Amino acid sequence: MIAIFDYGAGNLRSVQNTLGALGWTYDLVRDRQGLEKATKIILPGVGHFGQMMRALDQMQVRDALIERIRAGVPFLGICLGLQALFEGSEEAPEACGLDLYEGTVRRFPAAARVPHMGWNQLDARGGSRLLAGLDPHAFVYFAHSYYAPAIAQTAATCTYSLSYTAVLESGNTFGVQFHPEKSGPAGLRVVRNFVELP
Repeated sequence: MIAIFDYGAGNLRSVQNTLGALGWTYDLVRDRQGLEKATKIILPGVGHFGQMMRALDQMQVRDALIERIRAGVPFLGICLGLQALFEGSEEAPEACGLDLYEGTVRRFPAAARVPHMGWNQLDARGGSRLLAGLDPHAFVYFAHSYYAPAIAQTAATCTYSLSYTAVLESGNTFGVQFHPEKSGPAGLRVVRNFVELP
């Protein structure tokens, strides 16, 4: 069962529409029990880092998310869902991320116009299962003011004022800073690659 986690915000409808267009069924889940039944988990996110992490804590699912990811369940974080994988964010210094990867999510430099909104190009490092079949420099759609640092698990970067993680991939854990549900055929391919993972 593909689970889209609903924490009370996020771009749920567009993610639902994308899965529907691909002919896949899914469940919206809102608790630990839903996560425990999932064979794949999608965590979409828009808005504020602190709000998202507080919602996950209030719903008492932080530990369940971490446990399921560590148990090998394929996980895809979209936008804020990618940022949640890190230690924390400058957007909400008091809020702890899921702390699965080292580093802090930071705001783009003052000289950059934010949010970074619109189409931009990936620079894929090669060998990514999530990006299989895509041009390594495909254009995808972004909408964000904060970015995750490039780390060893970065599968593709994007440059906007500086280079940052656009795609993270490590074992069963995947994250994209862009919005695949708004990225046309390239975005559909990314989602398809995820849901078709064994």
